[in-house]
Amino acid sequence: MSFTNKLLNYIKQFWLLTIILLYTATSITACNPNNLKTGAAQVPQLVTSILSDPKTFNYALSSESPNIFGLTFEGLVNQNPITGKIEPNLAESWEVSDDKLKIIFTLRDNLKWSDGQPLTVEDVVFTYNDIYLNEAIPTDVRDVLRIGKNRKLPSVKKLDERRVEFSVPEAFRPFLQNAGAAILPAHILTESVKTKNQDGKPKFLTKWGVDTPPEQIVVNGPYKLERYDTSQRVIFRRNPYYWRKDAQGNSQPYIDRIIWQIVESTDTALLQFRSGGLDTVAVSPDYFSLLKVQEKQGNFTIYNGGPAAGTSFLVFNLNQGKRDGKPLVNPIKSRWFNNVEFRQALAYAVDRQTMINNTFRGLGQPQDSPISVQSPYYLSSEKGLKVYNYNPEKAKQILMKAGFKYNSQNQLEDSLGNRVRFTLLTNAGNKIREAMGSQIKQDLSKIGIQVDFTPLAWNTFTDKLSNTLDWDVSLLGLTGGLEPNDGANVWSPEGGLHLFNQNAQPGQKPIEGWTVAPWEAKIGELYVQAAQEFDEAKVKEIYAETQQITQENLPFIYLVNPYSLTAVRNRFEGIEYSALGGAFWNIHEIKVIK
Repeated sequence: MSFTNKLLNYIKQFWLLTIILLYTATSITACNPNNLKTGAAQVPQLVTSILSDPKTFNYALSSESPNIFGLTFEGLVNQNPITGKIEPNLAESWEVSDDKLKIIFTLRDNLKWSDGQPLTVEDVVFTYNDIYLNEAIPTDVRDVLRIGKNRKLPSVKKLDERRVEFSVPEAFRPFLQNAGAAILPAHILTESVKTKNQDGKPKFLTKWGVDTPPEQIVVNGPYKLERYDTSQRVIFRRNPYYWRKDAQGNSQPYIDRIIWQIVESTDTALLQFRSGGLDTVAVSPDYFSLLKVQEKQGNFTIYNGGPAAGTSFLVFNLNQGKRDGKPLVNPIKSRWFNNVEFRQALAYAVDRQTMINNTFRGLGQPQDSPISVQSPYYLSSEKGLKVYNYNPEKAKQILMKAGFKYNSQNQLEDSLGNRVRFTLLTNAGNKIREAMGSQIKQDLSKIGIQVDFTPLAWNTFTDKLSNTLDWDVSLLGLTGGLEPNDGANVWSPEGGLHLFNQNAQPGQKPIEGWTVAPWEAKIGELYVQAAQEFDEAKVKEIYAETQQITQENLPFIYLVNPYSLTAVRNRFEGIEYSALGGAFWNIHEIKVIK
């Protein structure tokens, strides 16, 4: 994410954008297990589903979900999503210096990679110094490792055969959490990092693409990649060299095989679950009533973790830059989007309670903050956070005050007579997201705005968001967690997930005329301050200010916080469900009851 759940989701697993698909990236379905037997006996397995194909098998280059890394890689530490505590992972212990500028990690003894080679301190140093801290490699992990206003990076060095030292230039409260990034194999990847291609870039940038034979992907997590059939399935096999053992000395994990079926429809996932061949399915609100009455008959349990940790929102493309002299956003639309009164009016025009009642069947609550409800830094409306309850008349008043007007057909026009019309994008195949988009289209039509709602294939959608940047408004979501700094790359103007005003990332064409608004820069500065502050009361004050600025300026219009619901067959033992970790965060401990 999980360290502080979102970070571990972001750093360790990259569920972050990670851009996470609510009800889809974790949607679970099944294939016919009999088609995947190996020999006469059926091995213990878990069958799940994902909406789309993985984009890469290279952890450092990944920023999307679904991805394979939550099963295949681990870092030095982890966060328990039940207790919230940082726990040892590949490191068995650590010591923090009194000045909080150094952490010394001690690795577990006899760690191994999935190919049987030793996992050593050299792997840790290589992973950080040669990959994450290497400016020639465009990795989102580096954003979270940056420290302070000057965005300096830590230094990493070997002390002896089992100890590695991390040093930072200034005190950094979330420092320990950053050690959750996956450790990568130096003996496999060093050559690709050191060798350049014909363009002078590291060959690592094309290493471990999805066309890589699975046996070449060397991992340290509980599972290794066994097979990938494009647009069909991803199969994982238990890693025989995984380090964990139970109290009786038995090797973990207990489940031998995990299968991800690639299913492009949540309806199909539901049908397969109800047919009896499924192991688990994410329960979206439109399925809840149907499945709830079938729990006993279907021999499954619906787990409810309360409000989900992630966010769902409308995001405006506020980028005023150009590429090759061409504006990224139509200048007429850009003037609307960059008008804060326009954004506030749209926030008042979206009927979130009706969205909860209809699309979410009452299984959710309005969302007003980028910080997860579970976080100690969350600011509620009761404590003064500005909210935008449905009020279409107020929306119209704000628009007219801002210079917009209505024509004889009651259509909204700007002061120059341009009809207010824009395209709203989201990912296709997600029924909940598509229903939300349809309602938003209808809601905004009531204040005279024409919305062209266009669901796109996931890869096409993310290419527009993070590469070409040619989009108007999008409907999507991000993961959440306990520590807001996990989202620093969303709020830092230079961050890799600064969706509403994305600067060119390494390897992309430069953007001319890219500008940062004062409020936008202020949020980034406050996130830096919060990371430097160790007084919890002051940290809360800082994050409260960030939430107030966010709600005042609305680069995101937050929508609904649904309940975290998952159905799991009762043949699985050891489920410890939470909104932050889901049903299988402790996959190594879960058993199949015969």
